[in-house]
Amino acid sequence: MFILTKISDLIKLPPDTFNEDPITAIKYQINKKYANKVINRLGLGVSLYDILDMEDGQIKPGDANAYIQVTFQLIVFKPMIGEIITGFIKSSNIQGIRVTLFPPIDSKNNQSNSKYLSDAKKGSVEFFDDIYIPKEMLFEGCYFSVEEQIWVWNTDGSDETKVFFDLNEKIRFRVEKEIFFDIKPNMKEIQEKERLLEEKGEDALTNESNEKVASEDDPAPYIIIGSCQTDGMGLVAWWEE
Repeated sequence: MFILTKISDLIKLPPDTFNEDPITAIKYQINKKYANKVINRLGLGVSLYDILDMEDGQIKPGDANAYIQVTFQLIVFKPMIGEIITGFIKSSNIQGIRVTLFPPIDSKNNQSNSKYLSDAKKGSVEFFDDIYIPKEMLFEGCYFSVEEQIWVWNTDGSDETKVFFDLNEKIRFRVEKEIFFDIKPNMKEIQEKERLLEEKGEDALTNESNEKVASEDDPAPYIIIGSCQTDGMGLVAWWEE
């Protein structure tokens, strides 16, 4: 599910970091650039693992920032084809099931269910929800209930043997395919973010841009396609009984 990848990159250190410990500042800038970001054709960056090498810093004419060539290892979320993963059903429609690796939220206290959270600490991933199980990759005998807006598996054709893909339930699936979309940056949006950052700081940038980002219906840069077609797949609860 996770791999280590070696990356060499020119890391920028702003002037306000010059009085800090250089290693700490470099680690922060690497995580800022790569953590929770999709690296095309590779996977989702998680966190810096270690720094292998770095050269002396340089300051370019007319630019107050320092630039340091750094070679490092990054932890990347990249499930292998054929790998079995456990997640949670986020939503369903006539096309199939969407799975999240976030533990479900308890609406009463807005916290993750403690049972699921304990499972997450054992190795589940809590930051990825662009996983789709198309209808053609579900068990034979599955159909979509329009009334309940969930998928139902009629295991042998009788009503007594129906089982349900209920929302928020833990589901086990097999990774079949990964899809990357090379999404080009929106230059107008980048310029607007730079203006907000310069005028009002990072807090204002986060508050004023999040609504716009959340409302846009852009394709996810990284999508995983899964299947539930063999014994042991589907809701974990089915196989525990």
